[in-house]
Amino acid sequence: MREILFVHPNFPGQFVHVLREMLRRGGWRVWALGGDTAKSVPGVELERWGSPRPSSAHADPLVGRFALDAGRGEAAAAAARRLQSAGADPGVIVGHPGWGDMLFLHDVFPRARMLSYLEFWFSFAGGDVNFDPEFAVAGAEAEARLRLRNAPTLFAAAESDVLVSPTRWQAGRFPAAIRDRVHVVHDGIDTQRAAPHGDVRVDLPDGRSLTSGDEVLTFVARSLEPYRGFHVFMRALPAIMAARPQAQVVVVGADDVSYGAPPPGGGTWYGVLMREVGDRIDPARLHMLGRIPYDAFLGVLQISRVHLYLTYPFVLSWSLLEAMACGALIVASDTAPVTEFIEDGVNGILVPMLDPQAVAGTVIRTLDKAATLSRLRERARATVIERAELQHCVARHLDLIAGLC
Repeated sequence: MREILFVHPNFPGQFVHVLREMLRRGGWRVWALGGDTAKSVPGVELERWGSPRPSSAHADPLVGRFALDAGRGEAAAAAARRLQSAGADPGVIVGHPGWGDMLFLHDVFPRARMLSYLEFWFSFAGGDVNFDPEFAVAGAEAEARLRLRNAPTLFAAAESDVLVSPTRWQAGRFPAAIRDRVHVVHDGIDTQRAAPHGDVRVDLPDGRSLTSGDEVLTFVARSLEPYRGFHVFMRALPAIMAARPQAQVVVVGADDVSYGAPPPGGGTWYGVLMREVGDRIDPARLHMLGRIPYDAFLGVLQISRVHLYLTYPFVLSWSLLEAMACGALIVASDTAPVTEFIEDGVNGILVPMLDPQAVAGTVIRTLDKAATLSRLRERARATVIERAELQHCVARHLDLIAGLC
């Protein structure tokens, strides 16, 4: 029986679909390394590395993040040795190197071949940093710290036999020496599960329910923060609500931070933005659902009249493609890698990311003529089926893994 080791601090992370299919097919003994938030999966022998030891309080601030990554790598290697003591001898290691946890695994399993999932290359140009002037970052030290965030990825790329990235834009951000080796394979969207469904009811916290017969504007992000345009969305809401008095606005996402920074004065971005625009928003029509189970999340997308997706040039959210697969009418930011999947007027509508007035105007017009835009919905779903359908993507991932055996 072949042995494989998956590595992700939030296991199974992006590997959930590949892992599920591998377990279904059988023929593998599956091990996993993860952090405190790793989830147990039946059929997988998981070892958590816990929290890494803190870096020295006297460490140079320039290398503070790398010190943390190295500590995580050290903790992951110790956990790998515990797996080794339990009998692990993987021929293949599949992991996400961005947090440092793969730094020392070849020292534990020197014969293993490696596949690394390359999610993002950090730089001051062409991506998320300084895209939004409202949150500009400057200075040589800040640029140097950002460059050092790529160190674990560079180490992994040097030792990996296969590199994978989910979109062409994400792959294209890596240096040429890495980029030329990267396979572009999306994680995959289950288009059978994420599909249009006309007979869905979404129950709201206040006891009311919404269906596809209601005028529903949806907004989804893992965390409600500027990286995913939450500030732009909130600033657009007063105009949208004033022009569309029947519109119900449903927001899915946690009131915390995943990628960016919390507000400078503390609190949450929702709190900050409500203080800014809350007196011009009808609270009875703004429904904050937080994080909800997946089927409930799909229900929100299935009743959506218009789905708004905004993002800095950064990692593409699964939620955009899931909304497209559900046949939602998409209004999205004209940023990469959104534009890799959305063609304006063909399968969605693009809007300037940092212009709340333009976002509001586009959403208002789209809500007004939504009934005439069914072709955009149909083409959005067809795009996901053509380019990110789950079984096709999983098959490509499994072929790359099989090539390492």
